[in-house]
Amino acid sequence: MAEKLSVNPNRMVLLKIKRRLSVARRGHKLLKDKFDELMKPFLATIKETGRIREEVETELEEAYKLFAIARVETSAVELDAALSQPKVSADVAVHRRNLVSLTVPEFELDLEGEFDCYGLASTPAMLDEALSRMREVLPRMVLLAQRENTIKMLAWEIEKTRRRVNALEYVLIPQLEETVRYITMKLDEFERANLNRLMKIKEMVGGGEI
Repeated sequence: MAEKLSVNPNRMVLLKIKRRLSVARRGHKLLKDKFDELMKPFLATIKETGRIREEVETELEEAYKLFAIARVETSAVELDAALSQPKVSADVAVHRRNLVSLTVPEFELDLEGEFDCYGLASTPAMLDEALSRMREVLPRMVLLAQRENTIKMLAWEIEKTRRRVNALEYVLIPQLEETVRYITMKLDEFERANLNRLMKIKEMVGGGEI
């Protein structure tokens, strides 16, 4: 049984506690609805992110294999020299969007220049293919980072909402309900005691009307 609040049992306090209880119940319903709404995009984003991660890992694995072959076909010095002066720049712009009353980031990748920053005569064809794969997978890596960031923010908001729902459901609302029962019981006792006193007074005055 929940513990009651320490209050003075009178009708004014009873009215205030009932109002608090009503507000707490409405708040609990709103927070529960918010929790349910947050879970929908959370689960959907997790599923989508899992698919994107599998694709990115597969594409990166293929690119790394091509790099490994290219390293076998040329010397480490020549390969390092070929990649030492990149002619491409990458910039990620961060925008904001609303998701179930939560502001989450949205990443936009901007690539300028070309990956093939070396002479083709002295480098193997596998290097060209490896860099092409890396260029193709980079936008999906940025998308993956965006989705994982969204998952973290949704998880944090879900946990915060869950704690508030539980605090209302298992602590505050039971306390208020127990307090209402206690005050109601005390007021009933006061009323019965007053009625008994009136009846005794009536008997003492010989049956006259009070």
